[in-house]
Amino acid sequence: MNALSAMAAGLGLLLLCAVSAQAAGKQLLSGHVPRAVTDMKLPAVGRLPATTTLQLDIGLPWRDKQGLDKFLKDLYTPGSKSFRKYLSPRQFTEKYGPTEQDYQALLEFARANGLRVTATHPNRKLLDIKASVADIERVFHVTMRVYQHPKEARTFFAPDAEPSLDLTVPVLHVSGLDNYIVPRPGTHQSIAGGRAAKGNRGGESGSGPFGEYTAKDIRTAYAPGVGQTGVGQSVGLLEYDGYYTNLIWLYESNNSLPILTPTTKPLDGFSGTPDGNYSGYAEVELDIDMAIAMAPGLSKVIVYELPPFSSDQGPPPDDALNQMATDDLASQLSSSWPYELSANTDEIFQELAAQGQSFFQSSGDFGGLIGSDVSTPFDDPYVTLVGGTELSMSGTGGAWSGETVWNNGINQESGGGISGTYPLPWWQEGISMSVNGGSTTMRNMPDVAIVADLVIVYLEESDLGTTNSQYEYGTSVAAPLWAGFMALANELAAEESLPSVGFANPSIYAIGKGSNYTECFHDITSGNNEDSYSPDAFIACTGYDLCTGWGTPKGLSLIEALAFTGGGLVYVQFGNSSPGNGTWASPYNTMARGVAGVPTNGGIMIKGPGSSSETMIISKPMTIGSVGGTAKIGN
Repeated sequence: MNALSAMAAGLGLLLLCAVSAQAAGKQLLSGHVPRAVTDMKLPAVGRLPATTTLQLDIGLPWRDKQGLDKFLKDLYTPGSKSFRKYLSPRQFTEKYGPTEQDYQALLEFARANGLRVTATHPNRKLLDIKASVADIERVFHVTMRVYQHPKEARTFFAPDAEPSLDLTVPVLHVSGLDNYIVPRPGTHQSIAGGRAAKGNRGGESGSGPFGEYTAKDIRTAYAPGVGQTGVGQSVGLLEYDGYYTNLIWLYESNNSLPILTPTTKPLDGFSGTPDGNYSGYAEVELDIDMAIAMAPGLSKVIVYELPPFSSDQGPPPDDALNQMATDDLASQLSSSWPYELSANTDEIFQELAAQGQSFFQSSGDFGGLIGSDVSTPFDDPYVTLVGGTELSMSGTGGAWSGETVWNNGINQESGGGISGTYPLPWWQEGISMSVNGGSTTMRNMPDVAIVADLVIVYLEESDLGTTNSQYEYGTSVAAPLWAGFMALANELAAEESLPSVGFANPSIYAIGKGSNYTECFHDITSGNNEDSYSPDAFIACTGYDLCTGWGTPKGLSLIEALAFTGGGLVYVQFGNSSPGNGTWASPYNTMARGVAGVPTNGGIMIKGPGSSSETMIISKPMTIGSVGGTAKIGN
């Protein structure tokens, strides 16, 4: 080889090394290529134009993940020293958030590589950026391809390989690199008086014009005689569109409710003005109406609004969820939209739980699903998944008389099933799955349920210039109703100077597995969520099932159980002997639901159902059992 050839070979080797170095960064990430691309080996049908701008969230991991997992379990275990001792956003960031040095290094990396930073976050969890596809491909060492969606009549974009980047600071996930899952409203509308397929539908016995359920009917069914209305509480809603304030006022006025104007928090440059998509703004208005229907005394309904998601680009949900966490303004949160779940989203849900915020997600209207068929975010272990029922009442405007699984017979039914991603959470252990078809190793869904059919609202038909009475159906109805119900429990907790319920599932499952289950829940035992796609899915049965979870709320009993769990919810059994010089008014040999407070003068404070606190002086030892157990006077 002559000198010229040797030089050419050397230059070629250097060029090859340079190309290899550009092809992969120092840090390789995972979980960014949709499973449909890898598992189904989908061929690309094109390439995303280099000039397309995408909005991304670069997420850093929480510190001490193992310590956080332990803290969360202790936080929700009655008897633990940490029980319901929630962290503030600042405390959480100081203990588990990424360091300031790592966050600053990420910020400098983004700017140095020409990525436009659009927002930072006080918990240092996310860095919001906007960038062209050309810059994204260069910085993250990927090629952005376009694929035909295997289940929908559209294409989607995604990277053709896992991203990598030249940064030593550990990155958890880059949200927004694909749009395989597009947030869509979950609600379904029909003009009042019209009818969809009947399915398992209940008695259509509401007090609306055609048997639809009004706000009064909802309270009558699930909170009869309950004095709490959500006073002092706020509900936060995740939405992908705006709403018309006048229609919220119309719902409140026609249902004789106090006039509450929602608080709007537009994010990611959204103007807050509905984009004209009927189903989009209808979802937002439904969610607001249902939260207020269940808790008409709410102090605030906070609407976190992301821009409507177009077919080719749009924001991931992480900005809104993280804003909910760092604001810490609402103890109960809700979403009725399906959206893409990432490692970032998982960890944000953990912060919500650590701060005592509950998150209710509609279970979707896709019937019974197992494993890889389960879509996000329905199986995340830190959300309370809400299924749907069909409600019957004893005559128009009467009391609750029965419920069955919501299944309208046209492949829309209460979502439930078995996760293929998340293992069985600790709070879901100890449930027999022999009858319901559930798993003893993986997360089962849903957790609870409530009415999901024939709920009346008012929507604008912009093309006609008219406002019509509508009825809504779908589990979109259910999730905000449960958020409103949790506001009632948290109001009671505040009245008793107790901490809020927080992440609901540990308490819900403790009640479900306890002796007072049937006092707190309507156990739904009829119906199924089978359809033509899953004809052998799941049936309702006694106790927990994969159609309606533990069932629907039973008013004051469940409100008290949620508020007082771990604060001393007990049954007081008076036995055959006199309780000494007691002042408790209940007769002997009866059970009185109560909350044990601090003993005073040898007595113990008891909160009786529907009564004020009374002091019972105990002349004999009192043994308090586990949550839902008994407190016995005597030996």
